[in-house]
Amino acid sequence: MKKKILIAPLNWGLGHAARCIPIINALLKHDFEPILASDGDALTLLQKEFPQLKSYQLPSYNIKYSKGSNQKIKLLLNSPIIIKASISEQKEVSKIHKKENLSGIISDNRFGVRLKEVPSVYITHQLQVLSGNTTGISSNLHQKIIAKFDQCWVPDINNSKLSGKLSFLKNKNIIIKYIGAISRFKKQDCPAKYDVLIVLSGPEPQRTLLEEKLLAELNSSTKKILLVRGVFSDTIVSKINKHTTVVNYMLTKQLQHAFNESKVVLARSGYSTILDLAKMNKKAFFIPTPGQFEQEYLAERMKEINIAPFSTQDNFTLNMLAKTEDYKGFINSNEEILNKELFELF
Repeated sequence: MKKKILIAPLNWGLGHAARCIPIINALLKHDFEPILASDGDALTLLQKEFPQLKSYQLPSYNIKYSKGSNQKIKLLLNSPIIIKASISEQKEVSKIHKKENLSGIISDNRFGVRLKEVPSVYITHQLQVLSGNTTGISSNLHQKIIAKFDQCWVPDINNSKLSGKLSFLKNKNIIIKYIGAISRFKKQDCPAKYDVLIVLSGPEPQRTLLEEKLLAELNSSTKKILLVRGVFSDTIVSKINKHTTVVNYMLTKQLQHAFNESKVVLARSGYSTILDLAKMNKKAFFIPTPGQFEQEYLAERMKEINIAPFSTQDNFTLNMLAKTEDYKGFINSNEEILNKELFELF
């Protein structure tokens, strides 16, 4: 019998689920049986990528952003809902374990996806949770949650090259393993088809607000552009112009081709997107989600180390993409550590 490993990403945009894809593939390669668990679009993505695998619905955290930049207040107001959901999901995980006899659990930022009797791993790059003047409090709370797991896997290389201070921590109560700059994509040499690839994702309503701004910008553009909306929806965006292609979503193989065929990528400065860009050696332009301290820090860091420029959402104009010519872009570190030894815990 193959050992069954539950893998459960947070449904907060598609980034958490996307970066679990290479881990699922590694589990399959090393003869484990991954079992999927999440909710919303994150679960839908994994079900579409791995239709052969069992999957379970977990309670939703119902995380939504405000329309303004006061995200910290919004999240504080949502904290009782998040705590309630994490308690509910732990009960669901217990039910899944009784049914499946799990040998291991991998949670990507889901607080309640763990059991004392089953080796449990927590994936995060945010050992430090930036929240302005409450960073010390938010980081301490997150570290207390992480310490309840047997190990913490950080998707970065050991010197925190991409995540910077986010993944720097000296805490003897947490066993940290750096698993490399993982990505579901592979770099391929092919001719450029698009001037710009736009990849949207993240919680609502900010995803839609950025989409609306970009659609207005693209209306008069003569660049060859592919816009991936990042939604599993039947709604079709009406044709903008003859130079722009709009699709609701792409699965890994399609999106990998799109990355390889594009000169520049315009996206949020989410960490999973940064991992993908590093793997693909891409030039990029970032628009961090307003009020999300982590994305703002990552965008500023990428600018400081001369990798990619950024703009605030309100100030962005399409002609700013020309700034990418002055930056070196991402360089793949080729350090992925998804080997059999990583899974020895199970």
